[in-house]
Amino acid sequence: MSVGQRVGQRVGAVVVDYHAESALSSCVDSLLLNGVEDIVVVENGTPGSTRAALTGREVRLVEPGLNLGYGRGANRGAALIEGKDLVLISNPDVIVHHGAVAALVDALDAQPRVALVGPQIRRPDASVYPSHRVFPNFWLAGLHALLSPVWPNNPATARYRSRHDDGSVDWVSGACFMVRADAFEAVGGFDERYFMFAEDMTLCWDLRQRGWGVAAVDDAVVTHVEGLSRQRATRSMLWAHHRSALRFEMHTARGLRRALVPVAALVLGLRLLVVAVVRPRE
Repeated sequence: MSVGQRVGQRVGAVVVDYHAESALSSCVDSLLLNGVEDIVVVENGTPGSTRAALTGREVRLVEPGLNLGYGRGANRGAALIEGKDLVLISNPDVIVHHGAVAALVDALDAQPRVALVGPQIRRPDASVYPSHRVFPNFWLAGLHALLSPVWPNNPATARYRSRHDDGSVDWVSGACFMVRADAFEAVGGFDERYFMFAEDMTLCWDLRQRGWGVAAVDDAVVTHVEGLSRQRATRSMLWAHHRSALRFEMHTARGLRRALVPVAALVLGLRLLVVAVVRPRE
């Protein structure tokens, strides 16, 4: 069996679109070239905004008529994939390099207790985006939140956006990843209380709570034009980012940390004010 046949038999893909236009076309083409035959595209943008980018491509299009958010959209797409044991979920502005899908499949086959794997994500200039990360403790989360808007390369942010000393990771970016279909279904897919941001971190947390592992696969490479869709709704995405960060803290905090959730809310509120001042207005 060829690599393409193996990928085609086992992998279905979901792409959540929000006005990515030609970038979506390139994303779908890259998946097809990697042997993925079952591709579901979910339109989160203005009704009718996605179809033109898919002309001539054999994919299924879900048109809910409203913006479901990333996690909800991905869940709707994944629900349509049948007969595949692996699901690849991607942003629309991602180009999957040759062999990347097969490398993700091989990584899952070699690690039976790993449920989700993330590729190496590169920016258009070929620099590596820090998509493999650790779960932040209370102090790391607080320092990252307060310092990153004014000091992007501070030590707390660098630690959060890195692997453990042994090379392992706690979670990977939801911009592009592959997950076992049965594990994804067992945790209920993405937590739909999140509109956007932190739903990927929460998914990895929930999988780990059930005994599954998460891993990075450097042999699989994709290029991501980061933030292409976000540019259309900067202020709403800023609010969603901070709201999701607080929701993750409420979802995962235990013991004394649970009692400190109001402090986390205050820190995130301060961060939101700082970012609103530092970043240019739309």
